[in-house]
Amino acid sequence: MTAWRVERPGPIQQRPLRMDSAPVPEPGPGEVLVRVRACAVCRTDLHLAEGDLPPLRPGVVPGHEVVGDVERLGPDAGDLRVGERVGVAWLRHTCGACVYCRAGAENLCPSSRYTGWHADGGFAEHCVAPAAFVYRLPPRYDDAHAAPLLCAGIIGFRALRRAELPPGGRLGLYGFGASAHLAAQVAIAQGARVHVLTRSAQAQQLALHLGAASAGDAAGRPPEPLDAAILFAPVGDLVPVALSVLDRGGTLAVAGIHLTDIPVLRYADHLFQERTLRSVTANTRQDGHDFLAFAQEHPLRVSITEYPLGAADEALADLAADRVNGAAVLVPPT
Repeated sequence: MTAWRVERPGPIQQRPLRMDSAPVPEPGPGEVLVRVRACAVCRTDLHLAEGDLPPLRPGVVPGHEVVGDVERLGPDAGDLRVGERVGVAWLRHTCGACVYCRAGAENLCPSSRYTGWHADGGFAEHCVAPAAFVYRLPPRYDDAHAAPLLCAGIIGFRALRRAELPPGGRLGLYGFGASAHLAAQVAIAQGARVHVLTRSAQAQQLALHLGAASAGDAAGRPPEPLDAAILFAPVGDLVPVALSVLDRGGTLAVAGIHLTDIPVLRYADHLFQERTLRSVTANTRQDGHDFLAFAQEHPLRVSITEYPLGAADEALADLAADRVNGAAVLVPPT
């Protein structure tokens, strides 16, 4: 099979990924072999390729928004069937026994493992995944449009929960890529007024097209104070900017595995009046199931740009340069 590997992390212009040919992997106990039909490209994949997120396996295959068909079952693979369409996402293992897992917070499990970081992911024609961590997918979405739901969608959904947006509240979204454009639609469907703040004029137009109340530059101010905000852009300089436009009691959730350094915050300007700053760390499987059920009941417009699997390095370069409107999706040859 064809697969892309992180050969030597570094700037994307230095081509840190290498495409090679590898044997099709065998599923072990509790695992399934998935024939990849589509794999969305996440900014986490870019962080991995460039070394902001150090690879935890030499030559790892990135990609954790995988849609494909079950091609082979390992022993004890549950009730999945050969030929069934499934999604492979970021979270792939938790211990199930620690205090976090027992409390329903498996995303905080110290033994958690992740697709495309600890184990090979979907920038390939096949991948192996634990059956207990794959998802059955909403039938209303084709393969390419379903792929971004598996991280961009799920993480945006969890970020909304972490932001504690009140019913009918005012939400600000900083950055408007794959995750934000889905989170915006969820919030609007739930009755929120959404204000998008991003440097990309193309993304601003997409935001307005999807129903945002306003769209402007990330350094500017929304037209009204915000009850909640989510920072999707991995830019620490925007943390004080976003905190400063929260209304009293507002919450800023930072939705990303990597963030540049945050400047010094001024208590009176950024945190006083019970403003809250919180992070978002991965997701639980329940978040995934809840979001995918929501996406089936509330049709989401998933904006994608398709690339052939052989152009994975080009897709990452376009993502780094903000040339992707919505989500980039790799499609292997049929």
